[in-house]
Parts: sequence; structure tokens; C-alpha cells
Amino acid sequence: MIKLVRTDSDNKDFIHLVKQLDAELALLDGDEHEFYAQLNKTDRIKHVIVAYENDKPISCGAIREYFPTIMEVKRMYTMPESRSKGIATKVLNELEKWASELSYQKCILETGKRQPDAIWLYQKNGYKAIPNYGNYVEMENSVCFEKDIAG
Repeated sequence: MIKLVRTDSDNKDFIHLVKQLDAELALLDGDEHEFYAQLNKTDRIKHVIVAYENDKPISCGAIREYFPTIMEVKRMYTMPESRSKGIATKVLNELEKWASELSYQKCILETGKRQPDAIWLYQKNGYKAIPNYGNYVEMENSVCFEKDIAG
């Protein structure tokens, strides 16, 4: 059974999962990894979900305020052996629920064109492609999405 825990970025299991995410992204991002890494700092994130299976941390995600009505989804990761089981969708849905409870109206996010599984995850969960925002405007390997979570 999957257990979802609301926590923050000081959670040791979140930190462990993010280290694995960063190692995977370093390979995928290549020369651009340094640019992306600077945008993915995890210190002081107040809203983190860690998914556990049999008390083992297997997936995570976070949200942080981007604008007073918008939360940005960050640091989504699922251990390779736990993928394709719907766990990332559970984490994403819980992040959206949390953002809604905090009265945010929309979630936005950025992922890489080299991450087709991530793109598919967001599209199947109702995210629509938008023009690249913020620091990602000039990044041709970035793809950005949004989802209305109001109501």
C-alpha cells in the first residue's frame, strides 16, 4: 500500500530521493545541467510529498509559490523500480489538492523535452502546454505546463 506524507524539504527521505533525481537529470541534461540545477534548490520548500511503500521512500514531489495564485510543481521523482504503477500520479494529485487547500488556483511546471515519461505524466493528468515562463523562456529543451486547480 502507498502512503503519502506531507512534509517539507528537511525530510531526510525527500533529500535522498532528490539526490537520485539530480543524478538522473545530470545525465539527461548534459551541458545544460548546471543551468537547471541552480533553479532546483530544495532548501526552504514548505510543501513536499513523499510516497512510501512498505515504509520505503519511493517517490516525491514539491510545490512552491510562484505567484500569489500559482504554485509551481518541483522535484517530481519516482524510483525506477516503482515507475509505471501510478505512484507519480498519486503524488501529483496530492500536491494539487494541497495547493487547492491553500487557495491557489493554478499549478505550473517545467520539465525537459528529453523526459517523455514526465511529459506524458503531466498531459495525462490534465496539464496543458504553455509558453516557457520565467527562467525557462530561452531554454529550447524546456517544456512548460499549467493546470487550473480552482474549484
